Amino acid sequence: MKKTAIFAVLFLFFSILSAQKKDITVWHSYRGAEESALEELRDSFNSSQDKYRIVLLAIPYSAFPDKLTTAIPNGNGPDAFIIAHERTGDWAESSVIRELDKGYAENIRETMVRSTVDAFKYKDSFWGVPLSFKSLVLFYRSDIINSVPENTDDLIAEAKKFTVPKSGMYGLGFEAAAVYYAVPFMTGFNGGFCLESDISAKEACLDNEGNRNALKFIGDLVNKHGIVPTEATSVLVTQLFNEGKIPFVINGPWFTGEIAEGVQYKTAVLPVISETGQTMKPFMSVDGYFFSGHKSANIDGAKAFCDFMISDEGSRVRAMKGLQAVATASVYDDPEIASDKLLNVFRLQAERSVPMSNLPQMRVVWEPMAKALRKVLRDADTPENALVQAQREYELFRRPLPPSQSPVVYILVLIAAAFAGLFLLIKGMIWSNFLFFLKKEPAPYLYLIPAMLSMLVLVFVPFAVGTATAFFAHKAGSWTFVGFANFFNILFGGDFPITSPMNFYFTLAVTVLWTAANVFLHVTLGLSLALLLREPWLKMKGIYRVLLIIPWAVPNYITALIWKGMFNRQFGAINGILDTLGLEPVSWFSSFWTSFAANLTTNTWLGFPFMMVTALGALQAIPGELEDAASVDGAGMFQRFFNITLPLLKPALIPAVILGSVWTFNMFNIIYLVSGGEPDGSTEILISEAYKWAFQRQERYGYAAAYAILIFIVLIFYSKFTEKIGKGAK
Repeated sequence: MKKTAIFAVLFLFFSILSAQKKDITVWHSYRGAEESALEELRDSFNSSQDKYRIVLLAIPYSAFPDKLTTAIPNGNGPDAFIIAHERTGDWAESSVIRELDKGYAENIRETMVRSTVDAFKYKDSFWGVPLSFKSLVLFYRSDIINSVPENTDDLIAEAKKFTVPKSGMYGLGFEAAAVYYAVPFMTGFNGGFCLESDISAKEACLDNEGNRNALKFIGDLVNKHGIVPTEATSVLVTQLFNEGKIPFVINGPWFTGEIAEGVQYKTAVLPVISETGQTMKPFMSVDGYFFSGHKSANIDGAKAFCDFMISDEGSRVRAMKGLQAVATASVYDDPEIASDKLLNVFRLQAERSVPMSNLPQMRVVWEPMAKALRKVLRDADTPENALVQAQREYELFRRPLPPSQSPVVYILVLIAAAFAGLFLLIKGMIWSNFLFFLKKEPAPYLYLIPAMLSMLVLVFVPFAVGTATAFFAHKAGSWTFVGFANFFNILFGGDFPITSPMNFYFTLAVTVLWTAANVFLHVTLGLSLALLLREPWLKMKGIYRVLLIIPWAVPNYITALIWKGMFNRQFGAINGILDTLGLEPVSWFSSFWTSFAANLTTNTWLGFPFMMVTALGALQAIPGELEDAASVDGAGMFQRFFNITLPLLKPALIPAVILGSVWTFNMFNIIYLVSGGEPDGSTEILISEAYKWAFQRQERYGYAAAYAILIFIVLIFYSKFTEKIGKGAK
């Protein structure tokens, strides 16, 4: 009887286990209506069958690609993920994604909008399933505009009627300095990047006649015709469109979520370029469903959910509730979707679009092209010269990696250094009687173990990994040992002259200037305010202290974005003040010194409260009798400060100056968010330049790590220098 009961319990247990659904993890970066539609499909799928359970995980888009490239090759990450198609080539080369079966791919080709399927083709294979597509179209205020211009001549003529710069009114709005928004003009002038076809060995051609004409045309829209705001951002364009100050906007489907409620608008396909008679063809970005490349991924379950999403039922939910231009062709036969003018405009524009190249080369195009476009927009160079320089930079970024080297010599040196370090450690322990004290009083050392382990895991191990990375070259997920080649190219490579912003020594000089200027202003302002706040005649000191500490309390990225807006050429508060004073407005990011001043002002605002608090605390410890005695002896204010106050402040100020210097030396957020390195990368500092080599120039992680090691060495020398100053101040 007992055996029967045991077998019954075991049978029931294994039955429950077999009945459990297998979890299928899907990563995505959707927000708003798109995320809601995806969650509804997940719930419907999970309740419609008893084999799989879909688990959705939302990842911030900015971190999404990096998480995929680090997790999946190591056997982690999702079973499938949803993201735009642009990095298909990179991920196919590094086994982040899995090739579609030929039969499955053929079925996808028959049921989807054809151009969306081709976006996932790489080396004659298909690597993803199209879900929806996005491209630029023409938005217009239907309460202001009666008819849509069919060509650019009509668009310019109509836009000029609404352009009144002094009133903040412009006829056309788009991010003129962004390459993505310039592409429709390039294709309209028969230009482009020569990467539209699936030829993996082909290189981009940035310098061509079509691109030269397109850059001149965009420059004329801003500078000659004046119908497009200078330094237009997405936020600015949205605000002006909602306020009725811009009737025409070139933007994508994401713009619909930014249009204020009650604003009457319609969409239309982009017009024809009058000079060529060619249609403006924007880049089409296709959101795809990719199957993870790691071996443990449950492909059958991931494919089942994919089939459910691209079915007529799933596509209808994504179209109507997610407001997506879906890739499933049959859905557009649905009467409700067929009557949706917005979705059908995007579908029509898709037929007049160019799928963005998914070749790895495409990722290198953006930075040099953006520099060329911005030069033309600020009249700093001709389109011809700007594109010649852009082509040269592209070729430098695409140069072959350093040749591989044998690691044997390096390993032997590393082993010898390890033995030498171990010998010195043991010698030091014996010399200091460490073992004797450890045996006699072990408790203090036991308390230190958690801190030591934390330092080991959080500091020393990452530092060792980063140092090792500097001796390798990375490409498409593979690593090659190159020895000191990365350091040699940075320090002695002749690719960039000393006057080029991309030269290490130029960037080092800018970084030193940036650090010195900031620290000087931080100390000067902070100390001056601290001296003022200790004066007995000053009332409401508590309120002033709270107000003056606010800049330090606010997160620096928020402060950076606020100041970025204040430095805007046409709508910024700084130029508004200058205009009130009768002065000419300044294009702050068009020259090195004004751009540097904008960065410096922002970081000074962030940094002076720290020095003020430090100095204020140290001032409280200085006996007032010393200054009173000096005053009685006839010492003036400056004599008392330099002979009494400042010497007594040095022991507290010097550590604060050292700490502030290190913070400022690596102040990435301000450079990245305020000037963005403009103009032409001349205001970049070492840490922001390292970031670009790692994440914007084909993942040159080894090169970026070498930059980081050089930064560390510079700071080591700086710390030794300040250590001597600190000893002299005691």
